[in-house]
Amino acid sequence: MLNQKKIEIAYKRYSKNFIDGIKFEDIKEEYEDNKSEIINIVETNNIEKDHVLLIDLDSIFSYYLSKWKNDVLINGENVTEGLKNMQMVVFYQCMGQELYKIRYPKMQLEYTFRSVVIALIHLSMFGWEKEENILFKFIVDNFGGHLMNGNDWNKHTWFLLELYLQYRNKTILNTNQKLNIAVKEKFKEAGLQCGLIPEDLDVYNEVLENYLTPNLEDIEHLINKMSLFHSQLASEIGQLGEFGDFGYGFYPYEILFLNHVRKKLGLPVPNHYDDFLMNTPEAKMVIDDPEPYPEWDTLLLQIDSFYRKNYPEYIPNKCGKLFQ
Repeated sequence: MLNQKKIEIAYKRYSKNFIDGIKFEDIKEEYEDNKSEIINIVETNNIEKDHVLLIDLDSIFSYYLSKWKNDVLINGENVTEGLKNMQMVVFYQCMGQELYKIRYPKMQLEYTFRSVVIALIHLSMFGWEKEENILFKFIVDNFGGHLMNGNDWNKHTWFLLELYLQYRNKTILNTNQKLNIAVKEKFKEAGLQCGLIPEDLDVYNEVLENYLTPNLEDIEHLINKMSLFHSQLASEIGQLGEFGDFGYGFYPYEILFLNHVRKKLGLPVPNHYDDFLMNTPEAKMVIDDPEPYPEWDTLLLQIDSFYRKNYPEYIPNKCGKLFQ
């Protein structure tokens, strides 16, 4: 049973975090502070310190996260630009990180397994298939290694990745069925860390078994269960729970991706919701199919241009123009 008062209080905390806590003006100031550092490395072509460019991508991500919250959560606008730029930054964090796997083999990652899966499914929802395929190849090529270790405890992340694989008719480690179990077993056999990978995906197991149902009432029932699961965890906002973070806590992207997949497959989806989570501004954003690419962030463009110039092996060099 969901405690309605508790979730409403949690949502107020979630929203106020970007008004009284992490203010857009402060994040913008940090973004501006890093601008001179990036420009200096680029203009002097300082290859010895260019790993700082990868680190500074995090401030660009934070800027667009804050912008997205300011536009949608605070001002109530139906604007996806900040969200789109966030996924672009994660894409380039992966592309940049790959360059340092030999020079700095133990370099701390600037992304998480979860954030990369989130970026992947958003690229799919946005209809940016070229970039989606590049990111997926990066995941497959590095799966189980330092750049994509996969020892992730979030149940919805494994749900999203398995749903994506089945939707796109792709595999990881030669499977797209009960992915979390298969990966856990193969990691264990290979002596890789796998203790955090869940053995049970809770409600998501049921969804994966039935997401192709042609019956609207059946999928409504499953989505209600997903929303309840998400809402109960989001009610603990600020804690270390699965949806306890202030970035995506009340943004039901796993449900939105499920609906996207069903629409693409010609299956019915609900046209309205009665619960709290699915009526938040972030949940009600309209994502066009396809979404136009956002305007390039000037700092991100400089970083990409720098890597293209100095590293022939840089993945985007093999792919031509991207995000345009």
